[in-house]
Amino acid sequence: MRIAMISEHASPLAVLGGEDAGGQNTHVAELSAALAAAGHEVRVYTRRDAPDLPVTVRSPDGYDVVHVSAGPAEPVAKDALLPHMREFSAWLIERWRGGDWVPEVIHAHFWMSGLAALTAGRQTGVPVVQTYHALGTVKRRYQGVQDTSPARRVSYERELGRSVDRIVAQCRDEVGELVRMGVPRSRMTVVPSGVNLATFAPLGPAADREPGRARILTVGRLVERKGFQTVVRAMALVPDAECVVVGGPPEGLLETDPYARRLRALAESCGVADRVHLVGAVPREEMGRWYRSADLLVAAPWYEPFGLTPLEAMACGVPVVGTAVGGIRDTVVDGTTGDLVPARDPQALAAAIQGLLDDRIRRFAYATAARERARTRYSWAATAERLVEVYSEVAAVRRPTRVVA
Repeated sequence: MRIAMISEHASPLAVLGGEDAGGQNTHVAELSAALAAAGHEVRVYTRRDAPDLPVTVRSPDGYDVVHVSAGPAEPVAKDALLPHMREFSAWLIERWRGGDWVPEVIHAHFWMSGLAALTAGRQTGVPVVQTYHALGTVKRRYQGVQDTSPARRVSYERELGRSVDRIVAQCRDEVGELVRMGVPRSRMTVVPSGVNLATFAPLGPAADREPGRARILTVGRLVERKGFQTVVRAMALVPDAECVVVGGPPEGLLETDPYARRLRALAESCGVADRVHLVGAVPREEMGRWYRSADLLVAAPWYEPFGLTPLEAMACGVPVVGTAVGGIRDTVVDGTTGDLVPARDPQALAAAIQGLLDDRIRRFAYATAARERARTRYSWAATAERLVEVYSEVAAVRRPTRVVA
C-alpha cells in the first residue's frame, strides 16, 4: 500500500528529548520502518522547521520524510502551529493532485495533523485514519491553567473523531475518554504502540554504574507532567539507591534548563543530591545500555497517553514501577511485570520501589514476565500488521473527491 503519515510537529528525524520531541516522534519512525519492512510505500509528511532542509529525505529504514512548507521555516512551539494547518493541507492537496504518488490511505498523528489530513483527504478522495497520541480533555484536567493548547482543541478533537474514517486508539483509557467526549465507540480500533525488539533486548552492553548501589532509572522529556519531582521526593525514602534521570537537553545544556535546575534544587532540599543524577539527552541507539544497567524503571507521570519507556524497559528484561494512568495500566501488569501506584504519591512510590529492591526473587520473576510480554504482544511488526488491516478496511471504501468551484 501507499501510506501517507502526517506528523505535523513530530518529525521521525528529530533529536529526542526536547519539549516537543518524544514518544510521537519515536512512534512514527518505528511504525514507518515496520511498514516499509513489510513492503509498503511510506511517506511521512512533517512541517519544515529549517530553511536548508531538502524536500525529501530517505530514511535508512526505507521510508521517505517529506518536509512541508507551512508557516515559517524555523522551530515553532507545537501549540502555536494551528494557524499553519490550512497551508499544510493546501501543500498536500497540490502535491497529491499534480503528482505521480497519491496515497491509498492517510494516517494522521496528533489532532492538528488530523485537521490537515482530513481537509486533504476530502479534497483528494483518500480515507483518513486518526491517532491522537494525547487528548485535550486529559491535558486540561491535569494541567489546568498551565495548559497552553489552543482554545478549541477539544472541540476539534471531537469533530475529528466523528469525521475521520477510523480512529486508532492506543489503550483502553483513551477509548473511554473519547466515548465521554461523544465519539462513537464503533469508530475506534485499539492498536497499541510497539517496541523495537532489536534495539531493546536483555543481552548487550550496559552503562557503567556504582558497585554495590541499586540503580533506579527514569526516562522522559523534562516536563512537569512526567512526574520526576515525585521520583526525587520518593528517593528520600529509598536509601542506598541511586536514581538516573535520562532526558531533556544534552548534558552540557542542563544547567540552563529551568526544569532541570528545579529538579536539582529539589534533590538538594530532600538530601538526595548525591544520589540523583541527570544525564540529559541520550541517543536512541544507546538507550538499551541505560535500561540494562538498571534494577528497575520508574515511570511516574501524572497522565500518559501511552508511554513507550515502560515497554522499552520491559523488552530489556527490567521490571517497572509505574503510576496507574493511561497506557501504563495496559502495558504493565500489576503484580506480574511490575507494580502500579497512584500518581503524585511519593510515599506509595517509595514503598513500591523499596519493596521490589528488597525482593530479588520477585524482581527476577517480574523481569522474566516483562520481557515475555513485550516480545509476544508489542512487536512493531505485529502493530504494523494490525494497522495494515485497518488501512485496507478503510481504503476499500474510497471517498469521492470533493470538487471546489
